[in-house]
Amino acid sequence: MAHCIVPEAEAILDREFPVLDKGFVRLVDYLGGDRRVVQAARVSYGEGTKTYREDAGLIDYLLRNRHTSPFEQVALTFHIKLPIFVARQWIRHRTARLNEISGRYSVMNDDFYIPAAEDVALQSADNKQGRSGAVDPEEAETIRGGFAAGQKRAYGDYRELVDRGLARELARINLPLSLYTEWYWQIDLHNLFHFLELRLDSHAQKEIRLYAGVLFDIAKKIAPCCCASFEEHALKGVRFSGAEFAELRRRLRAAGAGTAGTDRGGDFPPELTDKALARFEEKITTGRQT
Repeated sequence: MAHCIVPEAEAILDREFPVLDKGFVRLVDYLGGDRRVVQAARVSYGEGTKTYREDAGLIDYLLRNRHTSPFEQVALTFHIKLPIFVARQWIRHRTARLNEISGRYSVMNDDFYIPAAEDVALQSADNKQGRSGAVDPEEAETIRGGFAAGQKRAYGDYRELVDRGLARELARINLPLSLYTEWYWQIDLHNLFHFLELRLDSHAQKEIRLYAGVLFDIAKKIAPCCCASFEEHALKGVRFSGAEFAELRRRLRAAGAGTAGTDRGGDFPPELTDKALARFEEKITTGRQT
């Protein structure tokens, strides 16, 4: 894939960044970066005549106001090794292109994921798809040993069937979800941000959060301004419902009315002046709140 060279990204091309016990993420190639987003937004094909600060400001404006198409001009291709249960969560994001190793064609490797002892936890009482509560260290090791024994039996049975000449597409069907798979995954920056917003969230399963963290660290090398804006407005921002937004405006107006006297009408700090309140209300009224 042809690309505009980004020195920071060139330094990490083809490096395997470890994830979990046997997984990794490797940046295979990329197309564009911050400059490509700016050029696309300005419909410009040259180096550009704006300063770095102005370019960063434009990127921030685009992301804050959800002008997404310029970010689709940047593409990243990753080689990823991950457990199948993580892959099945990952594949829910259908806005990427991927090619996965085929168990019909290849004999699968004896690579299985076993969670670290500190990650062995009980079912959450208030989250049907999460874990909560530490397990006794001795019990955690017993559970880890059970995982390993089950994986060894399953892989032994699989290899026996393969060696007996059974079709690989049938021999594989009893392999567990902890088996590692590999794929090439190509995605544009806009859709990568959507993936990261969901998979870096604390409600996502820890294993996929770890992969998302590595992907984000790599993306920062390719498009640092874009990633900084994404972190500010998406990861650290808050979106309001209509009712919440109306209540925020009501409280701001009440606080603004109180600035002339001693009672500010809310829990706003004294430095929040009438002028600041007016600017903020104008921003959240006319812009897309984050």
